[in-house]
Amino acid sequence: MDPVGIILFLIIGLIAGWIAGRLMRGGGFGLLGNMVVGVIGAVIGGFLFTFAGIQAGGLIGSLVTATIGAIVLLFVVGLLKRV
Repeated sequence: MDPVGIILFLIIGLIAGWIAGRLMRGGGFGLLGNMVVGVIGAVIGGFLFTFAGIQAGGLIGSLVTATIGAIVLLFVVGLLKRV
């Protein structure tokens, strides 16, 4: 992956983490925490979309995939915090 691709991936992760934090009624985890949640969410979302047979291409598709993955991640973390 070229440097521009990596920067774009991190920006999408940051935005996805921020959106997921807002949708899940959280205050977020700060800049670095949101980026980590978004990047891990991108991996989870990519796995889930592939498993479901859904292809989301382009910048918006990547953002949607990462956001859904980040929401799933925050949901699971919320469940684990209750236990």
